[in-house]
Amino acid sequence: MGILEIMGSRKHEEAHMQLRQTKLLKAMGVIQYIFSVKPRLKRGFGPTHLYFFTKKLKPKDHAFYVNVKRGLLYGLDYKGNVCGNKDSDPDVRDLEVRYWQNPNQVYQSGLHKNPLNLVDARSICLKECPIPSDEALNWVCDYPEGFMKLSMEDWLDRNYDYYEFLGAEERNSSLQLQGPCYPVIFPSTNVFWSCQFTAHASNASLRLWKQMGGVGIDEGDIIVKSIHTTINSHSAVFKRYAADVGKAWPVLIVCGGLLPLFLSVIWLVMIRYFVGVMTWVTILLLNILTFSVTMFFYTKAGWIGHDTISTVIGESAEDSFETNGTELDHLRAIAVLMTIILVIVILSTIALIRRVLIANAVLKVAAKAIGAIRTMIIFPIFPYVILAIFYMYWVGAALYLLSSGEIRQNDCNADCCAYDLVAKKVKCDDCCGYSIHYTHHISLAIIFHIFGCYWITQFIIACSLTVIAGSVSSYYWAGGEASEMPFLPVISSAKRLLRYSLGSMAFGSLVVSIIESIRYILESVRRRLKHVEAAPGGCIAKMMWCSAQCCLGCAEWTIKFVNRNAYIMIAITGKSFCTAAGQATGLIMNNILRIGAVNVIGDVILFLGKICVSLTCALFAFLMLDTHRYRSAHNKISSPLFPVLACWSIGYVIASLFFAVVEMAIDTIILSFCQDAEEHQGIPQYAPPLLTETLRNHSEMQRLTQ
Repeated sequence: MGILEIMGSRKHEEAHMQLRQTKLLKAMGVIQYIFSVKPRLKRGFGPTHLYFFTKKLKPKDHAFYVNVKRGLLYGLDYKGNVCGNKDSDPDVRDLEVRYWQNPNQVYQSGLHKNPLNLVDARSICLKECPIPSDEALNWVCDYPEGFMKLSMEDWLDRNYDYYEFLGAEERNSSLQLQGPCYPVIFPSTNVFWSCQFTAHASNASLRLWKQMGGVGIDEGDIIVKSIHTTINSHSAVFKRYAADVGKAWPVLIVCGGLLPLFLSVIWLVMIRYFVGVMTWVTILLLNILTFSVTMFFYTKAGWIGHDTISTVIGESAEDSFETNGTELDHLRAIAVLMTIILVIVILSTIALIRRVLIANAVLKVAAKAIGAIRTMIIFPIFPYVILAIFYMYWVGAALYLLSSGEIRQNDCNADCCAYDLVAKKVKCDDCCGYSIHYTHHISLAIIFHIFGCYWITQFIIACSLTVIAGSVSSYYWAGGEASEMPFLPVISSAKRLLRYSLGSMAFGSLVVSIIESIRYILESVRRRLKHVEAAPGGCIAKMMWCSAQCCLGCAEWTIKFVNRNAYIMIAITGKSFCTAAGQATGLIMNNILRIGAVNVIGDVILFLGKICVSLTCALFAFLMLDTHRYRSAHNKISSPLFPVLACWSIGYVIASLFFAVVEMAIDTIILSFCQDAEEHQGIPQYAPPLLTETLRNHSEMQRLTQ
């Protein structure tokens, strides 16, 4: 059946398309009902659910606390208040640093098999970490309340100390480390908004404490390790990374949004007019950028120079104080990974030098198609804007969800007696610490949010690819003659997509998202069951996990490849997803020897171009994050890793939108060539002369490059 007959059969297929559209609308109606915002259903979580859910949160009721910056960075005090929260009782809006008052509880929390955890040790919110004095014993007392008629302002002016106003009973309780006042014995430094103790107590303060008859103070490295372990736990590090992304939002907009847009448009314009030069420029830039980004990671990891990331907020209590956090370990791991990538890039460059002639020939074919349909150069701006708006919403909602949680008092069986200023006595019950817990609804919302991000991203990219494929197919089937093409091919292709093929795009992107979700779930389960590897038969279990991951990785790559070619056939023929996927796979398998090398070399050069754009974004993100703005106290980021990776990832996605113009032009022309040849007994009738010449001379090119 010829292409004219295919176009003529559109009316016959239109009825089927309308029937499917009707069914889709009915299904959407059912889904809308299930995910209705009415609270009586409570079955799903979407954007409307997020709005409804957060409207129901009441921070002042103490049950829930939602604040992006404080919820991710700051700790909780002995009353369950989040440090820095203005809605707490008392008002601690200016008190952002968490300090553990009882040094013995901190020491005991680090002992093996001790029932007391550091989260249950008594902590308070302060403006800055207290420092011991050589002349007098400093105290940090509880918030003034009850019989202690002292305002919060006066408490702050007195450096948290009202010990001299206490009666004999309260003073004796304080000397037993049961409050309401606790001695400042250990120097401490603000490490990610928690006061990290040093191993050695102040000799002067310890001597004064003993002279007053205070109980023994435990000393040693355990007191340091206990706080260090808590600060560098997986959940704490992840929350700091998420907060880094929130604080570095100007970097994300510039390096993750505007810069890749500018670079991608420049690359498309240059490839249109300077094909041969841009191939060499892309390869050269890839090596330079990979080396530069690797050196930046080496610098921040402390292996080159003296610009290692610091975990200290503000100034250290001791000049010699230094603590290496998990963030530094992650940077060093990425530095090693970048070194491996650099070696691979150099070796790949050596291998590609001999294939540049083939790549130039293929890119010239795509460049001519772009020249005939110039609106394709600016078309990716539309999906770019849609993705930008979506990502701004998604990041904001993600930070909002991650910082949400229910504040609950822990259930501990440890000795944590403390003086109650209101009850005027020492209480040994209801004295455990507080923690922020994700509720069942928040956990489901986070899972839905992550899955939705990947699905919608794949869906928008699929729609963009199909519009480009439809435009290029118009160019091919018109024999490369602009007069034979429809008026504004890009708009015509977009209309066909919106009218006939949205369901196919949603289905194809959903399949990829499901496969990726299964891989993520398996990896999460593997991390939670690491002890299986040490158990009998652990090697077999490990092999099974690796095999499953390998199989799923291959399945994901295959599905993406099939989807891509299915979108092209949908744009050419207007058929359903499954039919188009089968037809595209058959065409490729029948012509693999004819088009394989030509297609692969072109895709490799375009992939390198996308890597160049994303690496440039990462490099500029490093430079912006290295300024004073992100080294100062409140804007200080724990590590440049997550913002840089975010700019890298977003830059790659945006570059993919623009580079897809050339990539899909090549793939669409080649698949159209195969379809054309199959319909006309192996002799294509509509192939542009430049494509025919390129494929005819392919064998000679291979001989010249050998």
